[in-house]
Amino acid sequence: MRKVSPFAVLIFFVILGIGVAVAYGVFRATANPNSGWIAVAAFVVALLVSSAIKVADQWERAVVLRLGTFYSLRGPGLFCIVPIIDMIPYWIDIRVITTSFNAEKTLTKDTVPVDVDAVLFWKVIDPKKAALEVADYQTAISWAAQTALRDVIGKTMLSEMLVGREMIDADLQKIIDQRTEPWGINVLSVEIRDVLIPTALQAAMSMQAQAERERQARVILGDSERQVAQKFEEAAKFYADNPTALHLRAMNMLYEGLKEKASLIIVPSTAVDTMQLGSVAGLSALSKVLAQELTKQVEKARSSKEKEGDRPDVTAL
Repeated sequence: MRKVSPFAVLIFFVILGIGVAVAYGVFRATANPNSGWIAVAAFVVALLVSSAIKVADQWERAVVLRLGTFYSLRGPGLFCIVPIIDMIPYWIDIRVITTSFNAEKTLTKDTVPVDVDAVLFWKVIDPKKAALEVADYQTAISWAAQTALRDVIGKTMLSEMLVGREMIDADLQKIIDQRTEPWGINVLSVEIRDVLIPTALQAAMSMQAQAERERQARVILGDSERQVAQKFEEAAKFYADNPTALHLRAMNMLYEGLKEKASLIIVPSTAVDTMQLGSVAGLSALSKVLAQELTKQVEKARSSKEKEGDRPDVTAL
């Protein structure tokens, strides 16, 4: 029920006040007791005039019926009707309206029960049709959206519903718009907010996704090993035609291993002979032994000098 306009209330009290003032003036001037009828008449006139004045907001349209038949649409702003003869059964809001709806325990095409929540954005573009073609257009559009959602779910696979929501939204909008067009209602958009599936199915889908990721990881690892093997094969062909490159590569690998401390490398004697590294390896081992002996002698001399209170003379060694 629409609230009474403050402007109409103001007009009512103004007319009533004028009538009461006139009745009081007549009573004081003539002392006529029938002057009270002037106040009553003023009350009736004020009531009729205030009921004839209507004010519609910017986003509202008033459906005026005259003696039960459609007469006109009024608003926005100030307008007047004929009291008793005219009536306004509907005030139509032409702004964009949101309506939430859902479908519980609805089977998809692959027989999976789902709960789907969605929201509908719509507006009235023809207030006359919205008032005359359907009893309660807001309730009607809510039920139309819910039944359309159930129809779309029954024709859609679960995987498509979880991934391709944009396509489902477009189908829903098309179906609902076709149903509500005769009511003067335009559907702007439909958006699915959430899709709930059973807990057991969620666990199964999680295991399936994990297995799929593991499979992809194994495929990527195998592909990487294949690529490495191909590179080794290409390198082997290159070294077979270029012994100098193979010699340099072997020396580099041996150097990388020897430069690390406390490392032990076992090299086949044939490889050492091929690379002519026998004398080099011997000299390296000898220099390492001499360095260890020299270090021991320096530490021994230093400890003896410290006992005597003198600093060891390392240069003498």
